[in-house]
Amino acid sequence: MKSYIVGVGMTKFEKPQSRDWQYWDMAKEAGTAALADAGIAYDQVEHVPVGYCFQASTAGQRAAYELGLTGVPVYNVNNNCATGSTALMMARQFVEGGIGDCVLALGFEKMKRGALGGGADGGDFKTSPVARHYGIMAAGHGFEMSPPTAQIFGNAAREHMERYGTTAAQLAMVGAKNHRHSANNPNAQFQDVYTVDEILGAKPIHTPLTKLQCSPTSDGAAAAVVVSERFVVRHGLHDKAVEIVAQAMTTDTEDSFASGSCIDVVGKPMTRAAGRQVFESSGLGIEDVDVIELHDCFSINELLTYEALGMCAEGAAGKLVESGATTYGGRWVVNPSGGLISKGHPLGATGLAQAAELVWQLRGQAGPRQVEGARVGLAHNIGLGGAAVVTMLRRG
Repeated sequence: MKSYIVGVGMTKFEKPQSRDWQYWDMAKEAGTAALADAGIAYDQVEHVPVGYCFQASTAGQRAAYELGLTGVPVYNVNNNCATGSTALMMARQFVEGGIGDCVLALGFEKMKRGALGGGADGGDFKTSPVARHYGIMAAGHGFEMSPPTAQIFGNAAREHMERYGTTAAQLAMVGAKNHRHSANNPNAQFQDVYTVDEILGAKPIHTPLTKLQCSPTSDGAAAAVVVSERFVVRHGLHDKAVEIVAQAMTTDTEDSFASGSCIDVVGKPMTRAAGRQVFESSGLGIEDVDVIELHDCFSINELLTYEALGMCAEGAAGKLVESGATTYGGRWVVNPSGGLISKGHPLGATGLAQAAELVWQLRGQAGPRQVEGARVGLAHNIGLGGAAVVTMLRRG
């Protein structure tokens, strides 16, 4: 059975504590927008998987109740930074498995200011879900006083530079590109444009990463209505429907840890495996993709993802971004929304915001950031600890 996204919505992503709202307010805004986009009422929704990381248990119900009190099952989803796409995957599985014809995937986050702590309460990495990941990092690089998540990705960048000759300027080009893209996105947390030199000169976070190539903490929500083919036909939604052609989730394997490399620890093997599954099941390759929303939590992760998805040879990602192949006028447009670096990164909403951007792109509704002729889109969402979700979308 096929599945389709027929409605999407999101809030503007905001700096934490800059707007007077609660997580249920943002969830209501995004969910209402997605339902309105689909042209359906909440009482047609049969299941609601809800993603978030930092709110209390059953916060999904508290949020979904703002849309209606229909008694519909609500499922609370927490999969670190891959939470939003995990909720979307559950929605697709419900539809394709015949469990429901109309499912609302909802994701939100109300965060605190400042860098993420890396998943260790009180700094005790022994009890952290990512203790193994940080243990690999510490064995190879030691442990510094910089923010833990920036540190583990920053060390992956150092390895890439040492191994392949990737330059700090090439890493900064990722940040410059994504900030430039976000200038056309009214939902982005930032709309400022920076030169490569300005990004290189920004506040150091963990060398070689500067502040302008690190995703911020954010408040916000996003949602998607996923339906069956018969629901599309019954309700005349062909003009709105974007097919979920293929989707895969992978978690860490021995490949993530065996090498002792931070490049592998932060998820490159997971991304490679998930991408391979999606390409095989869809019959499409990376060469068929027009527009990509990928998980640029830090600039290095965008480069690692280029290689993992087969967009370039191993070690050639720095040269790829430098060539202009991943922006307007190039082979692909990557992160037209501004990506996590500039659009923002409320963990539970991120994967669904990626889906929303791709739906708008494939419908030709992205305004000044529209990718001309876009018919196939790819989303990549990854969570340290770990989970990688790759989704292929197509407009018929």
